[in-house]
Amino acid sequence: MALLEKVRALFARRRPSVVLGLALGSGGAKGMAHLGALKAFAEEGLSFSVVTGTSIGSIVGALYAKGYSWADMTSVVDSVDRGEFAKNLRPFADLSPIEAFLEQYLEGDFSSLALPFACCATDGGSNECVVLREGKLARALTASSAIPPFFRGVDIGGRKYYDGAFSNAVPADVCREMGAEVVVGIDLSAYARADAEKGRVERWVGSVVGAITPVRTLEDAKTRGYRAADVMLRPNLYDFRATSIDRAAVDAMFEIGYMEAKSRMEEIRKAIADVQKNKPRRRLK
Repeated sequence: MALLEKVRALFARRRPSVVLGLALGSGGAKGMAHLGALKAFAEEGLSFSVVTGTSIGSIVGALYAKGYSWADMTSVVDSVDRGEFAKNLRPFADLSPIEAFLEQYLEGDFSSLALPFACCATDGGSNECVVLREGKLARALTASSAIPPFFRGVDIGGRKYYDGAFSNAVPADVCREMGAEVVVGIDLSAYARADAEKGRVERWVGSVVGAITPVRTLEDAKTRGYRAADVMLRPNLYDFRATSIDRAAVDAMFEIGYMEAKSRMEEIRKAIADVQKNKPRRRLK
């Protein structure tokens, strides 16, 4: 038996490594599902070498790239005063308080991260996706998360940036461009409610918000991520909103993300194995 284990270990050492990338999508409070998925990945021994994110996905992604575990991140979430945070959800609020909060955990610039990381924002002038990879990290994260009408645009270099969900909701394509050979994406809005399912008042509010929003959703804002991802996780968060921050909702979304990742693990491992097959084996020294 010991000999068999040695042979297996030898084979494992010779298998070529694969650059695994993680693209975390937008979704506000639904980002708790990202943390659940990270727990599942950790249990399965999967680690990522390249990380990208949009909106809440950018914050989770930056924490992961810094070296925080899923458990560390849940502690960060637990430290948030939900009542105080809810008070800030008013039209076109300043994101400076959130930037200051993020700096407690993500001080410095992109070069301070342990892993390659990028986040996506939407240019308020051109309405195009902008990939942020340098400069002050906390500022870039707020730019990626500045969803109107809740928050104002964030100024970087004299330009206003808004939530990246309008232009690249799940940036798997950016992850691949950064060198990832296998990309796992997480779409937090895969089960969003259709307009026909919304009430009259909700539809009216949506149309008013759309009229005053300074940026528009691009046609390929989400499809570009699906095209680039090898595996796209789709946690069913239909019953939750981006503003669902009560304890029961937070715990439920975490569990949904965890179970979705667990259920897709075989697909992820197959995607990795398929790439490994086509790579030359390394010689042992």
